[in-house]
Amino acid sequence: MRKTDLFSKILLLFSALILLNFSQAAEIKLERVEPPFWWTGMKCDKLQLMIYGENISETMPVINYLGVKLIENIPVENPNYLFLNIEIHKEAVPGTFEIKFMKGEKSTQTYNYELKQRRKYSEKRQGFNSSDVIYLLMPDRFANGDISNDDVSGMKEKTSRSNPNGRHGGDLKGIEDHLNYLKNLGITAIWINPVFENNMPKYSYHGYAITDYYKIDPRFGSNTDYVNLIKNAHKTDIKVIMDMVFNHCGTGYWWENDLPMTDWYNQWPEFTRSNYRGGTVTDPYASEFDKNKMLKGWFDVTMADLNQNNKFLADYLIQNSIWWIEYADLDGIRMDTYPYSFKEFMAKWMERINLEYPDFNVVGESWLPDPASVAYWQQGSNNEDGYESHLKNVFDFPLMYAMSAAFNEKDSWNNGVVKLYDALGKDFLYGNPENLVVFPDNHDCDRFYTKVNENIDNYKLAMAFLTTTRGIPEIYYGTEILMTGHENRGHGDIRKDFPGGWEGDKTDAFVKEGRTTEQNEAFDYLSNLLNWRKNKEVIHKGKLKHFIPENGVYVYFRYDDDESVMVILNNSEKEQVFTTERFAENLNGFNSGKDIISGKRIENLSEILIPAKSAMIVELVNK
Repeated sequence: MRKTDLFSKILLLFSALILLNFSQAAEIKLERVEPPFWWTGMKCDKLQLMIYGENISETMPVINYLGVKLIENIPVENPNYLFLNIEIHKEAVPGTFEIKFMKGEKSTQTYNYELKQRRKYSEKRQGFNSSDVIYLLMPDRFANGDISNDDVSGMKEKTSRSNPNGRHGGDLKGIEDHLNYLKNLGITAIWINPVFENNMPKYSYHGYAITDYYKIDPRFGSNTDYVNLIKNAHKTDIKVIMDMVFNHCGTGYWWENDLPMTDWYNQWPEFTRSNYRGGTVTDPYASEFDKNKMLKGWFDVTMADLNQNNKFLADYLIQNSIWWIEYADLDGIRMDTYPYSFKEFMAKWMERINLEYPDFNVVGESWLPDPASVAYWQQGSNNEDGYESHLKNVFDFPLMYAMSAAFNEKDSWNNGVVKLYDALGKDFLYGNPENLVVFPDNHDCDRFYTKVNENIDNYKLAMAFLTTTRGIPEIYYGTEILMTGHENRGHGDIRKDFPGGWEGDKTDAFVKEGRTTEQNEAFDYLSNLLNWRKNKEVIHKGKLKHFIPENGVYVYFRYDDDESVMVILNNSEKEQVFTTERFAENLNGFNSGKDIISGKRIENLSEILIPAKSAMIVELVNK
């Protein structure tokens, strides 16, 4: 062999080795760092970063920034993930530092990580409370303020307004455009169904099959749009409550085909649906089989069940919620399917939220029919097993069922408005009844006007009760204009578009001229109640005392040291005249009053006349 040939072969071999090394280095990619940034000044100085990228676990991260210490670099079973445990000490100042991903002496990737200055008022952030009225709206069905984002490149489902289960195009801009409508109605807080990315092939409009916890769905807008919506809501004196889901995520989540660990999801040999029996979690006699199916079964074929017992996933979810509170300036969180996640994790999550934001509020969806089962999930309830949830607010589903029946029924020992009386009589079970969110309907059941057989008198009675009983009232969008819908006809029927939210709509219910006479009657009635309630501390914080209903008339009082309000609900089909001797313990010292519904003065409180199927809310006047 000639020397030149040998030299050529050696050169080719050397070149191949160089190319091999280069290709191996090129296989290391950095695709995601979550949370994407954080803050100084947090009460908890621990932060766990999830790093994702091809073969990223082959690197050794390095951080060099005053006050920031990389404590632990944790590879897991999937080589495309690294978890970094970091401490952010008090001396750390806002700024940007490099995370270098080293392989040997060489930096293969770099991420510029930002530490932001925490908001000055964050620790004293005030959540929603009993002075608020919450308006639940579904963003896809409320108003379309920006038609340019109806269809977005890369999103699997396109807009089809004719499909009741399709995307209709409502967005964040649509909500922002109607903040003054909500303020004039008397609303002080809005709960918006999930706005996170739901990049699923179909049925994605509802938002509960999340595919990216750090990204607003681009068909609603951007992260910046969401922040701006909240800023403008705050300028309008309206709080914003974010809907979150920890129990499950969409099967199209970006990590779906490349999970960090096999136990990231609750896995089964074949698809296994939850039994939806939330009571098994608190049932002292429940079998492990039934509890496991409830907690680990999937909510739906498109909703993968998350395993919060995986400590990395647990930290991921906790940090994500804190990230959104701080980043978006949230006023509250509504947590979906609360009992479906592991309860020890949920208590840990709430402890962390309360540590960072002591006056913040989270309301948990515990869709259970009896007060004892719901009370189990509220902070301060006396649970036999010693469980403490640290959750301040829960939805009052038992009272929802009572309201759904009370005004349709003829009154008797067990029926009619006595159901409201009996439901409130169970309040001894709750840690704090004033923190219950009370509501007549929501996005998962028949609309309330349908429940009361489209009877406006029944509607008015219910709205008078809703706005004067204890707790925090919540109203589903369209209730104010008597929207109807049957759940058994499909969820599209109970989630219809708000009329006037789309260009070209035949009617515009956002303005008086676009509403029917009956719709204006309902709107004006409710608006009068809500705007009166805004400044009534006696309704927000006053004590409640009620009297056993008689002849279909239910009387109760909201009172404190300075003021007293008498509420009279006549559920019967005839006018009632009744004497008030039995209410003497609350009427003593008062001789007249004003009904805030009719505006009429009542000069003699010893005998009261109330029309059939009507309510009176009487501000009592001292002698």
